[in-house]
Amino acid sequence: MKESASDSHDPFAALRIREFSFFVCARFFMTLAIQMQSVIVGWQVYSITKDVLSLGYIGLAEALPYIAVSLFSGHVADIISRKRIILVSTGMMILTSAALSWFSSDASGLIHRWGTTPIFILIACSGIIRAFLGPAFPAWMAQIVPRSSYTNAATWNSTIWHTGFIGGNALGGLLCMFGLSRAYLIVFMILSTALFFVTFIGKKPVPPREQGESLSQSLMVGLNFVFKNKIVLGALSLDLFAVLFGGAVALLPAFADKILHVGSAEFGLMRAAPATGAVCMAFLLAYFPQKKNAGRNLLFAITGFGLATIGFAYSTNMYLSMFLLALSGAFDNVSVVIRHSILQLLTPDSMRGRVSAVNNIFIGSSNEIGAFESGVTARLMGLVPSVVFGGVMTVVIVGITAKVAPALRKLNLKAIE
Repeated sequence: MKESASDSHDPFAALRIREFSFFVCARFFMTLAIQMQSVIVGWQVYSITKDVLSLGYIGLAEALPYIAVSLFSGHVADIISRKRIILVSTGMMILTSAALSWFSSDASGLIHRWGTTPIFILIACSGIIRAFLGPAFPAWMAQIVPRSSYTNAATWNSTIWHTGFIGGNALGGLLCMFGLSRAYLIVFMILSTALFFVTFIGKKPVPPREQGESLSQSLMVGLNFVFKNKIVLGALSLDLFAVLFGGAVALLPAFADKILHVGSAEFGLMRAAPATGAVCMAFLLAYFPQKKNAGRNLLFAITGFGLATIGFAYSTNMYLSMFLLALSGAFDNVSVVIRHSILQLLTPDSMRGRVSAVNNIFIGSSNEIGAFESGVTARLMGLVPSVVFGGVMTVVIVGITAKVAPALRKLNLKAIE
């Protein structure tokens, strides 16, 4: 379907859809809460252990269960109401934040007796829950907006996500100053608000699926689709390695402590800096969508991300560090919008959940595995050299991808709308 004239000139096309407005509100509060919890957990674990490797273990504790159930969760998103999945999963996230609040309170005394063990157990639980949320959200979004607005919806969805990321990281760092148990309680309240907005969106029909398909065949559909489609595979692989090697954000508690010598409030602001840059870029993308030269711009953006990461590693000034983090976020958002547009435009509705699950294995879990990789390399190579290494590897991967995936390099999104 060709994009209509009104959509092509209307940067707010998707936001004019009532249910999409409720969708992005739910997405905002969900992201806000998850990022707040991530900051609080990172600060709490590092405060207890004073070990950069423990920051990597946080990512690993979430990524392993996430990956373990992702293919099944994608299958579920294609056979069960996506709204129901989101409602149940959000309710489970609310219970997790309540448990973290209780575990961190002086009344429970569990942290004093068991150290970080209860935290890691709950993080593993949240990894499983997020594995079900991951494919359900984008698959549901594609049922809310028309195909002609997919790119615009992906841009605003990314904008709202990054806005929540900014607020979550900034608020998470500030709330650490007032007690961890209280901070987790605020997360509980914000997740409840996300659940409230989900209820305003109508239930969408479950897409028809292929008859006679076994569970094992269904689970493999997403993988087969991705590995047979060179454009999708190239875009996901590129983002996978960029996120895997460019995981400077996971080491921010250590940078705040050892390099920049700042506290939890400044740490929260640094965590928010990449998303600040991403939001600024998102507004540009809403007015100037990257369609005609999408593949070329994707490669340029990830190169910029790698170079900004290298610059951050060498910075010893708080404000310069925040600027470079913001720059990395701006470049990253170009990649996010183009990749989401590719997936929405090329994936049949009946397999959106399963393809989204594969995307989440490539990208979503790579954030956590990248955090583990950053913790290990920081222990082996040192804090600054490990981040430089990650940035250099990101640039190298872009060069390799440009050489071996010419179809991605020449991608024109307008040609597949």
